[in-house]
Amino acid sequence: MASQIIRRILQKQSTFITEHNFRRLSSSTTPITATLFPGDGIGPEIAESVKQIFRVAEVPIVWEEHFVGEEIDPITESFLTEKSLKSIRKNRIGLKGPMATPIGTGHRSLNLVLRKELGLYANVRPCFSLPGYKTRYDNVDLVTIRENTEGEYSGLEHQARAHGRQKVSAIHKANIMKKTDGLFLKCCSEVAEKYPDIKYEEVVIDNCCMLLVKNPTVFDVLVMPNLYGDIISDLCAGLIGGLGLTPSCNIGENGIALAEAVHGSAPDIAGKNMANPTALLLSSVAMLHHLELHDKADNIQNAVLNTIAEGKYRTGDLGGTASTSDFTKAVCDHL
Repeated sequence: MASQIIRRILQKQSTFITEHNFRRLSSSTTPITATLFPGDGIGPEIAESVKQIFRVAEVPIVWEEHFVGEEIDPITESFLTEKSLKSIRKNRIGLKGPMATPIGTGHRSLNLVLRKELGLYANVRPCFSLPGYKTRYDNVDLVTIRENTEGEYSGLEHQARAHGRQKVSAIHKANIMKKTDGLFLKCCSEVAEKYPDIKYEEVVIDNCCMLLVKNPTVFDVLVMPNLYGDIISDLCAGLIGGLGLTPSCNIGENGIALAEAVHGSAPDIAGKNMANPTALLLSSVAMLHHLELHDKADNIQNAVLNTIAEGKYRTGDLGGTASTSDFTKAVCDHL
């Protein structure tokens, strides 16, 4: 199974980009339709921030919005509607705000439904220090690649090369999980042999956690199975200030890409104009890069980073007093 996933990544990524290049380059004014899941809690507020900034930045995106249903959909067996899944399958590109799953109710996790139904087999999460925002660590620049849906998942060395990365670390516990993690390492090493210009190493997860806390700059790209990735990706987010500053993008079958904010829905501040939209904004930047709209992506990312670095319009989680709308307006002014 793992080797099949490797081939799927290597073969389909270029096809997806080619098709979207055709859509984009065939007419510079033809908009691209993308699915938007505003989500729960603060989701609609931060999604509105993204939409406003996209309008000011003149990003050629038309949104198809889909909200979480109020009743269980008999097809998806969750609050996600089949209509919303059809939208993302058709558009093959989307952005998702935070979705909450009631605890202890027996309902399927909405995030898990999306991953399974759309075949989103890899979650790619960059973690980088934000200029002007001081944390315990400086110069953090990591990418975690987490297997989402399969039991074993190998690396994306070709992505490392494409983005100027120098080293890929396979994170494992093969000394104990000999069969499962052993297969994971076998697949990783097989792929690594095809990319001799990219340094490859294998790191036990215990040691990985210690090294990340001591000196995160020793890592570049970290590839790992689902459970380890769930933990390590959040640890890496903590190095740069938290999940509220961390972008994320899921890569799936048939060229589907779903960018998402990975923080919670924060119901305690929902509707109070207090939420920080940075994570969803930077995730939308990842979506634009995936669509090869690099100029638009860089413009928005620079505006977000400059707003945070300036320090005048930081939201409460960043030690400021600015509202969501204040922050959004400041980003627009920096475009």
